[in-house]
Amino acid sequence: MNKVLLIDDEERMLELLDLYLRPYHYICRKALGANEGLEYIKEERFDIILLDIMMPEMDGWEVCREIREYSDVPIIMVTAREQKEDVVKGLKLGADDYITKPFDEAELVARMDAALRRTKPVNQVEMDGLLWDKDQFELSYRNQYIKLTPKEFAIIGLLMKNPGRVFSRHQLIDLVWGIHSETEGRTVDSHVRNMREKIREVGFPMDDYFHTVWGIGYKWIKK
Repeated sequence: MNKVLLIDDEERMLELLDLYLRPYHYICRKALGANEGLEYIKEERFDIILLDIMMPEMDGWEVCREIREYSDVPIIMVTAREQKEDVVKGLKLGADDYITKPFDEAELVARMDAALRRTKPVNQVEMDGLLWDKDQFELSYRNQYIKLTPKEFAIIGLLMKNPGRVFSRHQLIDLVWGIHSETEGRTVDSHVRNMREKIREVGFPMDDYFHTVWGIGYKWIKK
């Protein structure tokens, strides 16, 4: 069952959404307004958020912007506004989808299911015999186990899951060490150097896949 956070300043709308979603096996947590919703997000883990835009204390756009500073949980904006510029604004701020009141129950559930499918975490990646397995916390090449530190394991997993994307040192620090970490770029380079050497030692053609983008960071090439 998926856990959904409902954020709206109208109690009637919260009750209606709860009524709609429970038969579809969603566990609903109702937040009356933006501040209550943000508190719940800091205390609990949610699979998806339904977020109203027009709220008095803080609008949904600002809530979305704040959530995206520390979480990539799927967000669907639920609102009475249907102007195109509002849709674009929500998506630019990091929302995954947008639905307008009054909405069809089946459409809402379909959009939620689609957002969850798109954001389902990837726990296993394999390329040319190199297997990254999050559930087993293992990296192996042709059944040879490669012993990595937790940070090295996180870095290689992030790169393999996002082939072609360049990650700067600052981005790797935020994503692997945390946004409040005081880790420096040379620490990232040291972890990358050690990780690269360990993977080379088992015979994987690391240089064909793992590239340094000079002056910026690193990327993984999908062959």
